[in-house]
Amino acid sequence: MTDVASEVIAIIASKVRGDHPKIELNDRLEDLGLESLDAVEMIFALEEKFDVQIPFNANNARTEFDTVGEVISAVERLVDDKESRAR
Repeated sequence: MTDVASEVIAIIASKVRGDHPKIELNDRLEDLGLESLDAVEMIFALEEKFDVQIPFNANNARTEFDTVGEVISAVERLVDDKESRAR
């Protein structure tokens, strides 16, 4: 697993309510117990950690990403784009 993926999972895990010992790529955010405010906080934490802008609808952030894997893929793309522009 890439460093980005590990960091994203750690951030998601910090927002998860309840007991989820291992977060998998195909876990649905909703099934992990992320509520709307948790999802918004997750997005802000990811933006701060990776210095990227994640396009999302703050009124319905949970529908932007369905699974952990989708969040990881989106962040990896944004990080790659940022690194490409910096070269």
